[in-house]
Amino acid sequence: MNDLHEKSVKKPLGKKAKRGLLILCITVLIGLTAGIFELSTVGDSLHRIRPLDLLPLPGNFGFSPFRLKKADGFLSSIHFNDYIAVLYIEGVIEDANDSYNQEWLLDTIAELTEDRKNRGMLLYIDSPGGGVYQSDEIYLALEDYKYKTENPVWAYMGPLAASGGYYIACAADVIYANRNTLTGSIGVISATSVDLTELFARHGIKMTTVTAGKNKNMFNINSPLTEEHRAIMQSIADEAYDQFTQIVAESRDMEIRDVRRLADGRIYTAFQAEKNGLIDYVDTYENTLNNMRNSFSDEDELSVEHFRFERKKNLYDYLYKMSQTAGRLLQSKEAGIDSLLLESVRTISGIPENIPLPAYYYHAP
Repeated sequence: MNDLHEKSVKKPLGKKAKRGLLILCITVLIGLTAGIFELSTVGDSLHRIRPLDLLPLPGNFGFSPFRLKKADGFLSSIHFNDYIAVLYIEGVIEDANDSYNQEWLLDTIAELTEDRKNRGMLLYIDSPGGGVYQSDEIYLALEDYKYKTENPVWAYMGPLAASGGYYIACAADVIYANRNTLTGSIGVISATSVDLTELFARHGIKMTTVTAGKNKNMFNINSPLTEEHRAIMQSIADEAYDQFTQIVAESRDMEIRDVRRLADGRIYTAFQAEKNGLIDYVDTYENTLNNMRNSFSDEDELSVEHFRFERKKNLYDYLYKMSQTAGRLLQSKEAGIDSLLLESVRTISGIPENIPLPAYYYHAP
């Protein structure tokens, strides 16, 4: 009986077996990591869309800026015919988000600059604007494209081409807009102040930030706004505003005083913008594209290619979003009303959490 019992007892793993098991686990982890990385890389890849056939809209105008037949994407950048590039600028203008990617946009403009088959560019803009730095970087890249290629750049405004979106449109030789477009919003946001010192005092909350430099903690929630703080950020806003209005004056061939009269931060309808000289024409996307093609003597030989950033979501994106949501719920549950109040204040400010400041940005009411 004892002999049987001894035979049934499993012997502990030897050193070689343990080492083999460890190597197997490491291999599996590396494989999973590589898989997630590959998914992420593919998701962020530069996605090109081949030329699409346009569907006609009834009448001269359409409420939708354009309708396109569905086409499969491809990654080849080889072009056999001369073509007009339709470059989409959509979403908040910042380093990267689900619909916009600064690096992709700059790389695409650079590629079009070097492509001898490219004969011109039509910008399709649907953006509330974004960072001053990013907006100006794209504007300068488009100006460089025009200088090096001597190709025309036209712009078509979708539902919204405001603030930084309009700033980029100023690089175009001709600006069209849909009749339902909102544009303008020529102005700057340099900072937002949320002072919670009184709320903290009421609830017995003490928050201390250790700094060197008397203005290092300005615009923190535990620091009241002073006139010096306001003056510092106002100077930044004024400088960016001067740059914006000068760009508009040069692009639209207007006197700077006339631009400043219009540039009080308000938005304009397409017809108001046309009347004030901020755009050239109100028309459909199809007519705009046809007009651009007709401006070339060899229009029949020109094709149209569309360049649009598409970030495909992967497993990591969904897991990250779920973890963020769970984190907010737990934080709100533990911190109570104060956490909810702070989140509400951030939402009411109307400025996206990750948007770079100063910003040429329009927040819809």
